[in-house]
Amino acid sequence: MKKKIVNLITAGVAMLFMVTSCVSDLDPESLGPNSVTSADAYKTPADYKMGLAKLYSSYVVAGQVGPGEASDISNLDVGFGVYLRAYWNLQELPTDEAVYTWAEDGGIRPLHWQTWTATNSFISAMYTRMMLTISYCNEFIRASQGSTDADVKKFHAEARFLRALSYYHALDLFGYPPFVTETDIPGAFSPKQTNPEELFAYIDSELTAIENELGEPRFEYGRADKGALWMLQAKLYLNAETYIKSPRYTECITALNKVFTSGKYALAANYLLNFRADNNTSPEIIFPINHDAKNTQTYGGMSFIVHGQIGGSMVPADFGVNGGWAQNRVTPEFVAKFADPSGATDVRAQFYTSGQQLEINDVGTFTDGYAVTKFKNKTLAGGPAPSGGNPDFVDIDFPMFRLADAYLMYAEAVLRGGTGGTATQALDFVNALRTRAYGNASGNITSGQLNTAFVLDERARELLWECHRRTDLIRYGLLTGGTYLWNWKGNTKAGTATEAFRNLFPIPASDLAANTNLRQVVIGY
Repeated sequence: MKKKIVNLITAGVAMLFMVTSCVSDLDPESLGPNSVTSADAYKTPADYKMGLAKLYSSYVVAGQVGPGEASDISNLDVGFGVYLRAYWNLQELPTDEAVYTWAEDGGIRPLHWQTWTATNSFISAMYTRMMLTISYCNEFIRASQGSTDADVKKFHAEARFLRALSYYHALDLFGYPPFVTETDIPGAFSPKQTNPEELFAYIDSELTAIENELGEPRFEYGRADKGALWMLQAKLYLNAETYIKSPRYTECITALNKVFTSGKYALAANYLLNFRADNNTSPEIIFPINHDAKNTQTYGGMSFIVHGQIGGSMVPADFGVNGGWAQNRVTPEFVAKFADPSGATDVRAQFYTSGQQLEINDVGTFTDGYAVTKFKNKTLAGGPAPSGGNPDFVDIDFPMFRLADAYLMYAEAVLRGGTGGTATQALDFVNALRTRAYGNASGNITSGQLNTAFVLDERARELLWECHRRTDLIRYGLLTGGTYLWNWKGNTKAGTATEAFRNLFPIPASDLAANTNLRQVVIGY
């Protein structure tokens, strides 16, 4: 099933690009005989499914041809500018979970230092990719709305989900982005700016509206279904107190209970299955971003995560890839969250220490800081990646949402006063993760040990490099300020306090100059 949706991405990668490139605010029928419009592109449900594949592919690949050319966005590096790579950079590098070696264009290290400006090219990369995906979704939604075909109606709902997901990223990362929907016909206009309250309400209403239109949980691997929707709802509600200053923990629990009672998900017996080339077989993954070394070759996404974690004396062949890029490590403060960083007791302590020193004296030296071995482009049994594709790329799917995260969200929502859940169930969920991590009950905790601070640290241990850490630290009031410091926060080795407005990224200066409806809101969550 994974290969099925990935092959559709290959087949449909150009279709929606052609449509969005050619449609203006004119009547599509009057554009002339050489135009390509949705009326030409979409004739059958199969056509629509190929167009839908372009929406999914927008999270993985840069453009139309291959990993290093023909990006959908000009003047944006085809590797740096891939959606998932840009998202990973913004969610991980400003935290204690990741330090980056290369200097790049001068914009990457300020992400970890929390000294970025509105001209930062890596912030711009995420902003541009996110808004492009939203534009693709808008066009597909326009083309598919009103269809009476059951499959096309489902595709239409999936496109609305993917748009809601990208708008959730916009809410979480930027707070005050421009806002466009399918009702805004492409043409010469400047989008209006929204705010967290309006955007939260919009995402909430969209997810509610499409819930019954999406497929049942796990109806086809790699496609958005009701399980993915419930997880996105839970994320939105868990962070509502951050976004709109109104707690929605009960709503979070309600959404999560739907995940649990669906009966479609279970913890993988082996934690590491979730991060191997055959992780499409894991019963735990609720919504993946699919990767395939033959059909979705990219220097972003999981290829970046796997290659970027390898350097120093590490052997790339052990990770199932050609070469290491010597980019990302973790801070000593993060390593300290594991009682035994060797991984001998807690399997989630996936650190490489040989030739690496714990302290980071120089962010530009890969061997300063422990490396990470969590992701490998091999099967859990140690065999080669299933696609048989070029090992410059990978088959590992990115676990955007998985059951372990649902367990921990449930525990936190209960501890924060949400109703519809129990403290007993919250403890059982947390201990289920720890039993898997330790291989027995030796790491289990008691009810007296379960509090929100413990949950935050458990999320760090369980979800390392899965793009949750920045959002989690903001929810706890720890990303900025001086309460929690780590190596090179604020661009000092010991760490120093940073400004609260850095809980949000700035609207890129280039977009502010192009759109007079936008203003820089210099506040943070």
